[in-house]
Amino acid sequence: MAEATKQKFFPVSWDELHRNAKALAWRLHALGPWRGLVAITRGGLVPAAVVARELEIRMIETVAVVGYDYDDSNPQRSDEAKVLKGASNVGDGEGWLVVDDLVDTGRTLELLRRMIPKAHFATVYAKPQGRPLVDTFVTEVSQDTWIYFPWDIELQFAHPIAKQNKTE
Repeated sequence: MAEATKQKFFPVSWDELHRNAKALAWRLHALGPWRGLVAITRGGLVPAAVVARELEIRMIETVAVVGYDYDDSNPQRSDEAKVLKGASNVGDGEGWLVVDDLVDTGRTLELLRRMIPKAHFATVYAKPQGRPLVDTFVTEVSQDTWIYFPWDIELQFAHPIAKQNKTE
């Protein structure tokens, strides 16, 4: 019997996130100038702040999309992404940059592409399933990897990888 695929965990530190967001800004710099930036809340707020600073973008909008439910600190994908707050003043998105921390399945970006189809979509991290929906990204991780962003974690003991993969 084939062993079930175990989910991998990838913790990201504040320093690493800042470096990667700055690398994203380097990639986006030559593609501008930008009329403004749309940060996807909540995960996109921190990378969007770094990108906006590096590219000297002052016009910043937010769009609130929820695609995960949390039950007892256990992230679960919702059946569909939902817009809680749309971005105003961006029209069809022409000249606008949309920034998020991660594209996973692509449901969020798919939804936003229908709303602002001419925007340029950028993420720090991309998984294979969502990668076709993002225009610019920095780091690709496997689909079975759960990224722990610095705002999601606290310092505590971590078991070595070899011990995490042992079946009991």
